[in-house]
Amino acid sequence: MPKAQISQHRLRGKVALITGGNRGIGLAIARSLAHAGCKLVITGRYQLVLRRAERELSRKTQVLAADCDIRDPLQIGKLIAATEAKFHRLDILVNDAGVAHSNLSVANLPVEDWMEVIDTNLTGMFLVTQAALPLMKRGGAIVNNLSIAAKRVFPGSAAYIASKHGALGFTNALREELRAQGIRVIALLPGATDTAIWKTLWPEAPRKKMMSANAVAAAVVSALSSSPESTVEELTILPSAGTL
Repeated sequence: MPKAQISQHRLRGKVALITGGNRGIGLAIARSLAHAGCKLVITGRYQLVLRRAERELSRKTQVLAADCDIRDPLQIGKLIAATEAKFHRLDILVNDAGVAHSNLSVANLPVEDWMEVIDTNLTGMFLVTQAALPLMKRGGAIVNNLSIAAKRVFPGSAAYIASKHGALGFTNALREELRAQGIRVIALLPGATDTAIWKTLWPEAPRKKMMSANAVAAAVVSALSSSPESTVEELTILPSAGTL
């Protein structure tokens, strides 16, 4: 058996929760985890898109698809309760759900836009993680999709940048807290990836120079499949074309 297949065999039968798993990078990761033999819980805020993803993924594995606004602790509580009722545990958490805002200077950025981005990308990640931890045991893993924006600055994206920088700090602190429990925490920092978020961030972005979501997903599954005695702490993936 090839080494890649041997390592991915470590994921077979594990239960993975992917927020925002109905489209973009989240869906690509869900597909790759299903291929590796994981059972899935996926969330999304858009019913039609979520049900379409559920139908597709159900052809490969057991899937629980749940509507969930990760800004709402009550909805998160229902999500985790449904996960426990169906699968009794959680091995992998992928915090992928996120939003962006239109390219606006700080002087022109509405506070409502600021709050939506911070509440989703930073507070939502915290709320889901906190609720999920009681279901996770030694050998589990958490992947936080932060974007390369967690370490770089782009004008016109103040709320998005702030949310991602904050999420990197949260991820690093979480990793140190969970080391003794044997739960790995991976900071995922993908560069420009061809997903729908660019319609908000930069509608004229050169999509042909970007990575595919599948390329990011393959790297994530590889990191999750590593030997239990090692961990990938920070996973940076950039387009071979370089900075856009």
